Amino acid sequence: MKRLHELVQRQTVAAQTDTVPQPTPNLAVIDYDERRYSYCDLHRLSDVMAERLAAHGVRAGDRVIVLSENCTTHIVAILALSKLNAWIVFMNARVTDTELDRVLNASGARCIIYTPEVSPSSAKHADTFGGVDLGQLDCGKLLVSPVRDVAVEPLDDSDEQVCAMFYTTGTTGAPKGVMLSHANLLFMAQASAQLRSLSPQDQLLSVLPGTHVFAFGSSLLSVLNAGATIRLMPRFDPTAVLTALTEGATLFSAVPQMYALLLKQLKTDGLSTAPNTLRYMSSGGAPLDPSWKQEVQNAFGCHLHNGYGMTEASPIVAATGTGEQRSDTSVGRALAGTEVIIHNPNAEGVGEVWLRGPNVMKGYYGNPAATAETITADGFLRTGDLATMDPDGALHLVGRCKELIIHSGFNVYPPEVEAALNAHPNIVHSAVVGRARNGNEDVLGFVTLRDPDQHEDLRNWLRDKLAPYKIPLHIVVADALPQASTGKILKAKLLPVFDAELTELDKGLDA
Repeated sequence: MKRLHELVQRQTVAAQTDTVPQPTPNLAVIDYDERRYSYCDLHRLSDVMAERLAAHGVRAGDRVIVLSENCTTHIVAILALSKLNAWIVFMNARVTDTELDRVLNASGARCIIYTPEVSPSSAKHADTFGGVDLGQLDCGKLLVSPVRDVAVEPLDDSDEQVCAMFYTTGTTGAPKGVMLSHANLLFMAQASAQLRSLSPQDQLLSVLPGTHVFAFGSSLLSVLNAGATIRLMPRFDPTAVLTALTEGATLFSAVPQMYALLLKQLKTDGLSTAPNTLRYMSSGGAPLDPSWKQEVQNAFGCHLHNGYGMTEASPIVAATGTGEQRSDTSVGRALAGTEVIIHNPNAEGVGEVWLRGPNVMKGYYGNPAATAETITADGFLRTGDLATMDPDGALHLVGRCKELIIHSGFNVYPPEVEAALNAHPNIVHSAVVGRARNGNEDVLGFVTLRDPDQHEDLRNWLRDKLAPYKIPLHIVVADALPQASTGKILKAKLLPVFDAELTELDKGLDA
């Protein structure tokens, strides 16, 4: 295979020739509104959409923004753009007009595809940036912005042709577009399916945004590779998720913050366990806390697998597989066919994770300098993450190179402090960052509580769990912490968002 859409074509042929009865024959998608679509449906609908997009002016080599939330139209758009040899530029519909405009210009996108029926945010952007109705499809309205006068990118007949582009979520400077080839993504489709032993009988419940690289590269593509079924939810809702997990879902992936909210919902409902049909659960996108891991496993009666990835790795770097049930919080070993090393480890074995293999991005769009800084001459991706490696190759993440806090000459790794905080029974979310002050770096903690009315001295509670230099100078109790659409806490926003609270707490230092 050389193109992503061939995953669906392959399943279509298999469905037409398969004589073995299946429990849900040829079922590809259960949409947010319970409508069902087969692989044949996806193939047919993407043909129709490709024809309409081409008539609208989309050409091979064009960049096209898919501005959506989870729905079948989103999947059909991916396949249609692959058939046209256009680049898919993913953006979550909940971005601001400013963010969308910035990526529109940075990518040189030809147009924007909206999903207004499932996403009020996408519909609102269509009002701002313009929308041309290209007619109704069986899966929903095809609404596209007017085409812009932009140049096409050169084509590559091989699988090294760029398939998709994701823009990193930096808060300053120009956004960086991560270019992933068809080869990158076809490798990830197969590797992630094998990792979870996916089969046509499986149903994956997808709650992470489909415009995020994890939901796309690891979840959707693994399902299409295996001929399995994906059930789509446009937004994370704990009650709806708990219900869906009893209705045939066999696989579920989320970030730790989502699992914490599911546990909170169970307690609100007066339940200690969650009925479900799962055989595989996994966590990614943020460090996995040991106490949460055990609590989740007790609640769902299923082992919680762990993994680690990044956009530049398509996205999986390492993960634990179906047959591997670790009692620790290791993120597992490198994917088969890839190479992971710990670069320049210190005396404790902590060093930067470097990755080489078919999942490493082609580079940053229009930014060769940033690409050269990130990918070495011999093909290693510098991840910027700190970790140790067991003799069996299992990785243990310690933190981000840029998040490492040096307090009074001692190294403080935020995930370790967060794990200690999360062990407190009243803490739902926590985040730890450093702050430069008076020639030193302060350790600062931010938490949300299950019961806000129950307060205690959390710093004192940490004293028998962490060395004194690791205990946060301040712990801010908040109603909510700034989060991305995936549920990942946006640490870069913590200091500005809680500046007033920190200023007030600092006054006590001088008293």
